[in-house]
This record gives sequence, C-alpha cells and structure tokens, in this order.
Amino acid sequence: MFESKTITWFRACRDNDLPSNGGACVRFGNEQIALFYFTRRNEWYATQNECPHRKQMALSRGMIGSAGSEPKVACPFHKKTFSLITGECLSGDECSIKTYPVKVDNGYVYIGIENE
Repeated sequence: MFESKTITWFRACRDNDLPSNGGACVRFGNEQIALFYFTRRNEWYATQNECPHRKQMALSRGMIGSAGSEPKVACPFHKKTFSLITGECLSGDECSIKTYPVKVDNGYVYIGIENE
C-alpha cells in the first residue's frame, strides 16, 4: 500500500534576514530548526539544530561549505560535518541529522514539516 505524506509549509523569515553563507535558528512548535543560506550556491537548506554528539543546539551557528559538490555544515563545537542535503555525517560517524525541504516565495523563506 502506498502511503503519502503531506507537508505543512511555515513561513520562517524574509529572504534577506539571514547572513550570507550563514545560518539562524528558527522555532516551529517545540522544534529548533537550523536554516542556512548558501550564498555562493544560491541555495537554502534546513536541518535540525541539535548536534547529535552532545545534544547541543548549535548547528545553526556552524560553518557551511562543500565537500566536493556536497554542501555541508560543521558543528561549531565538535567540527563533525553533515550533508545539508541528506543529513548524513560526512566525518565517518554513524549518526545523522534530520533535514527539511525549503522553498522561497515572494521574498519569504518557508520550511516544510512532514505531517505524521
């Protein structure tokens, strides 16, 4: 049986609210979401804000860059890196982070949350 998931889009901020090549923390209910604008790629990404290593809410303050063609974020405390596309840990650990779809419409940035 095919199970379809629906996505609720919430308005996170204006498209010029984030620093170039940086991130910010956005709250949605009880969740903290790290939102990133990768200026050099003109792409937006969203992940959980909690780094899985020590359970610190820190990823929104991490540095973004690329590993080859893969956009990534590095935790500011542990320097572990995660794919901004898949959430996979690129530092060899088995942990991963949750990622969220992002879209920009009419000057606003929206993050998608899957309905359970």
